[in-house]
Amino acid sequence: MALQLMTEKWSGEVSVVSIGATQEDKGTRSHILKIGGEKSLPCLFREGSLPNRPQIVFEVWDTLPLDWPDELTRGYKDVLGDPVKWAQMCVKEYKAQGICLRLQGAHQDFGNKSPEEEAQLIQKVLKSVRVPLIILGCGDDAKDNLLLPACSEAAKQERCLIGPATQDNYKTIVASVLADGHNIIAESPIDINIAKQLNVLISDMGLTLERIVMDPTIGALGYGLEYAYSIMERSRLAGLSGDKTLACPFICFVGQEAWRAKEAKVGPAEQGVIWEALTAIALVQAGANLLVMRHPKAIEKVGKYIDNLFER
Repeated sequence: MALQLMTEKWSGEVSVVSIGATQEDKGTRSHILKIGGEKSLPCLFREGSLPNRPQIVFEVWDTLPLDWPDELTRGYKDVLGDPVKWAQMCVKEYKAQGICLRLQGAHQDFGNKSPEEEAQLIQKVLKSVRVPLIILGCGDDAKDNLLLPACSEAAKQERCLIGPATQDNYKTIVASVLADGHNIIAESPIDINIAKQLNVLISDMGLTLERIVMDPTIGALGYGLEYAYSIMERSRLAGLSGDKTLACPFICFVGQEAWRAKEAKVGPAEQGVIWEALTAIALVQAGANLLVMRHPKAIEKVGKYIDNLFER
């Protein structure tokens, strides 16, 4: 008697979020990044459809990153401090499919750039590269409430992914995203209940769940990765079981977390690259849909892993 593979079918599915608007959508992007759409748990290809593979985007700063180790800055040494050239290098030399522009220079401790300055930068980046764009605030809620609406308007009709929106600052950002046709990042502090509540609050303002990407604030390898994995797993189980408020794709800021680890900053040059790559691969298995990464070599390794996974 032949053995049969036991499979599990789910009543729900992860919503599909499209990032970037082409000419057909009245935008100027060369292509669209589609994430989500899973009808099964990660990597279980025989149990259900997994139509869109995880996507990787390069992280670019609007200011010179002072705390990045030499191994991380080596590949960008000629463009650090110039976000337009940095984004161009990522696309032309490293074949980036998307750019995540972190507006760290707007923070009062990193230059205190004005919303108007950052809005102008957004327009320059959109003109210099044609890939989909993710726009991140500076991390200060009060400043982001001024900063992100200005950047949202500057990128109108380009269907960017903008955030983070938190429990304390989501209203202003949601209103701007609604007005300008973008998607939003809903950030919650590794807590499934807060994540669900924030998604409900955002959708109550009129932004559909299909335009929300969840940031579960992951930890890196050796620094809370297991707990982040379990939270993502619980959220995905709930979403596939029919809870639409938790059936949103995940964005994971892998580079930010991995290069905080002391192991990534000391030891052999390749150690940081491996730390970032292993963190990303583990999160792909946890259900990550969008990975924001930093080192070109780590991105190459994870890209090959994803290609092999989906080819098989």
